[in-house]
Amino acid sequence: MDNKEVLAKNLGIKVSQVEAVLNLLSEGATIPFIARYRKEATGSLDEEQIRSIEKEYTYLENLLKRKEDVIRLIEEKDLMTDELRASILACEKLSDVEDLYRPFKEKKKTKASEAIKMGLEPLAKKMMSFPVNGTMEKLASGFECGVEKAIEGAKYIIAEWISDNAYYRKFIKKEIWNNGTIVSKVKKNAVDEKKVYQMYYDFEEKIKYAKHYRILAMNRGEEEKVLSVSLDFDKEKILEYLKSKIIKNQDSFVVSEVESAIEDALKRLIYPSVEREIRADLTEMAEKKAILTFQDNLEHLLMIKPVKDKVVLGFDPAFRTGCKLAVLNPYGNVLEIATIYPHEPKNEKEKSKEILTSLIQKYGVQIIAIGNGTASRESEAFVADSIKGTGVLYNLVSEAGASVYSASPLAIKEFPDLTVEKRSAISIGRRVQDPLSELVKIDPKSIGVGEYQHDVNQKELSEALGFTVSKIVNEIGVNINTASASILSYISGLTKKTIDSILKFREKKTFTSREEVKKLAGFTDKVYEQSIGFLRVIDGENLLDRTRIHPESYELARKVLLSLQLDLKNLGTQEFNEALSKANASKLAKELDADVYTIEDILEELKHPGQDYRDKLDDIVLKSDVLTIHDLKEGMELKGTVRNVTSFGAFIDIGLHDDGLVHISKMSKNFVKNPNDILSVGDIVTVYVCGIDLEKEKVQLSLIKE
Repeated sequence: MDNKEVLAKNLGIKVSQVEAVLNLLSEGATIPFIARYRKEATGSLDEEQIRSIEKEYTYLENLLKRKEDVIRLIEEKDLMTDELRASILACEKLSDVEDLYRPFKEKKKTKASEAIKMGLEPLAKKMMSFPVNGTMEKLASGFECGVEKAIEGAKYIIAEWISDNAYYRKFIKKEIWNNGTIVSKVKKNAVDEKKVYQMYYDFEEKIKYAKHYRILAMNRGEEEKVLSVSLDFDKEKILEYLKSKIIKNQDSFVVSEVESAIEDALKRLIYPSVEREIRADLTEMAEKKAILTFQDNLEHLLMIKPVKDKVVLGFDPAFRTGCKLAVLNPYGNVLEIATIYPHEPKNEKEKSKEILTSLIQKYGVQIIAIGNGTASRESEAFVADSIKGTGVLYNLVSEAGASVYSASPLAIKEFPDLTVEKRSAISIGRRVQDPLSELVKIDPKSIGVGEYQHDVNQKELSEALGFTVSKIVNEIGVNINTASASILSYISGLTKKTIDSILKFREKKTFTSREEVKKLAGFTDKVYEQSIGFLRVIDGENLLDRTRIHPESYELARKVLLSLQLDLKNLGTQEFNEALSKANASKLAKELDADVYTIEDILEELKHPGQDYRDKLDDIVLKSDVLTIHDLKEGMELKGTVRNVTSFGAFIDIGLHDDGLVHISKMSKNFVKNPNDILSVGDIVTVYVCGIDLEKEKVQLSLIKE
């Protein structure tokens, strides 16, 4: 099978789908564009599948190149056999190719290479023939180095031959993986003041069942010199296996020396490298799962429903430096900034209350967004007391990444005359109004919805999170007249040059049609094709410009309307939508000689022109009073928002300073393998209090009503 066939088989799709994706990518198409506007070519593959094709095909191509290089290098030594060539070509992993190449690889100075220089290879070969007549001393005599040194050198050569055998290594690695355990112990005199790694002071788990978060925790503990980590396995079984494969004649006088060479090969050469490989494989798998968890959490965080058409007050809590307030109009524009000192050391509670109340009345504030950092508990109590009887509601907002954004060049450019804290208050308020638009300004790694994010491959994490943000931004699309440079940077096909062209145009006038975009600097035909479907003109001349329908399909959309006897002027009316709902996409596709995927998308977009997918989601939880841990009782039912999902459970914001934990065992009466199958970041859930630790101020929650 060629690589396209292998990839199709691995992904469970057709070869034609793989070929279509690879052709489109080679022509400069982006993943969002292919997923949205080339469904007829790919069979409606989604962004994740298209990305998998791109990544996996690159890996397979690199693997094939390495196979070809290895075959060429072995052929140059005139040592290639048909069996070896077939084995190399059959390899599915790079490590397997390297194992087969190991015996032919030019080695640096080793004990075996020194012994070969001493002319001891013939002795090693004689020993491996397992002679019966004679003695070891007689066999090893006649060498300048003496009998003892000759036997030692020959054993080094035999040990290296054994170590270089790809089939032995494959068996050993499989045996350790399937039956071995990973073990961690606390190091003598280790410093672990907060007992972060206490669980791993004396820990053991089957390698093949090891949980990814435990692998990452042990790796970190080892890195911080708190833990020693090793693999434990049945060495006797492996030794006996090699003896059975290598020793051809038990009656030979060389058996004890060859057994010694086998033991040396295992201890000195095979075990260290195989253990490194297994630890590397465990880490790679753990990192992939951790990155997937981070991606999933980020995706749901970005998809949290925005609070539209509301005046919001962003509240950045603090003690000594005062709480910063930022009043924002429904479009996120700053109306007024203020600072109050309701907490220690100034304790200006009444004055602060007057200022807050005045801002609420002056601007008609409807929601207060309070950051959940330092002094948030005290600030929540202050706000709850101040808004009594006003009808104003509040929400606790994650501050993760707000300080990163507030000190960034982007924030400085946007608000050059404001302090970091005041910019932070604006960011907190905007996170309620439009989470996506605000969070795209921050490096996704700083948003804090992952686990062990600093312990995984940072390049792969950045790529994965960047892909996730791009996928969501393009899925939702943007209003070209209001989108920030930050969110435009994720739009399919756009570059800094084309974004600058859009912003420069907006300084003078607003866009009234997608056609105007064509004329901007940097917008080649390809750039326009890749980006325009994700850029919407809400109040433009052409009603189709507000939809996700690509201009290349406008003519087809008009034919659909004509066939259904509908007028675009009636877009959005009940009669118009009812007619669209009754339309038969397959019938229209045949009638208009078009593909059914594009017809289905046109019908859907005409029914819901420019719809924001997030509008279908649950509203965020808004409060009017404070909940303290002392108000809780076991069995109490509460509403909460999922803040983070990890491998062992989920953290739920129920209004306390610290989020409550729903352990994986409390998510369902049935077995739960992955918490992400049950909960996602941003979900609004009903939870039940099942444990309260007043001393540690920790709350255990359950999704199961007892």
